[in-house]
Amino acid sequence: MNTTMRVLATAIICAAAIGCSKKEVKEAPPVADTSTTDTSSSSGIDPNAGYTRPGAYTAADLDRDACLRQRVIYFDLDSDRVRSDFNAVVNCHAQYLKDVPTSALTLEGHADERGSREYNLGLGERRAGGIQSMITAQGVSQSRLNLTSYGEEKPVCDESNEGCWSKNRRVELKYNSR
Repeated sequence: MNTTMRVLATAIICAAAIGCSKKEVKEAPPVADTSTTDTSSSSGIDPNAGYTRPGAYTAADLDRDACLRQRVIYFDLDSDRVRSDFNAVVNCHAQYLKDVPTSALTLEGHADERGSREYNLGLGERRAGGIQSMITAQGVSQSRLNLTSYGEEKPVCDESNEGCWSKNRRVELKYNSR
């Protein structure tokens, strides 16, 4: 009798556990069509307004809009190597250039005030060239990319401290139509 009660109690506990473990299925909210028509260019896409693929928006399109709004890539001191936290942004711009063949991009390289004028011009050019290499590696024609180096000539911050210098070590991405 004792064994029968144990088996029965175990069966009841198992049945209760199975009955309680049901997961509630939630439906995803419907995705609204927020696409707009823009007549500012022949492709229907204004590169200055962010990326908008014709047709319905998807989650990937919304992510792409956000990454295209990032138009400044920052660099470490005396480095022309693209930081890993900006790889996704550069890849996003490369994809946009592939999707919109009428767009072209100017890469403006900058440096902070430390170093000679010649060194900073070269560093700005190498930084812009690093971005160019990443974009062309994804199949974008080099003829659609224009490199310019300003070195230390166009700072965004004029103070002499690390916080300010880090803002000046950058490449600015500026779109133009071909």
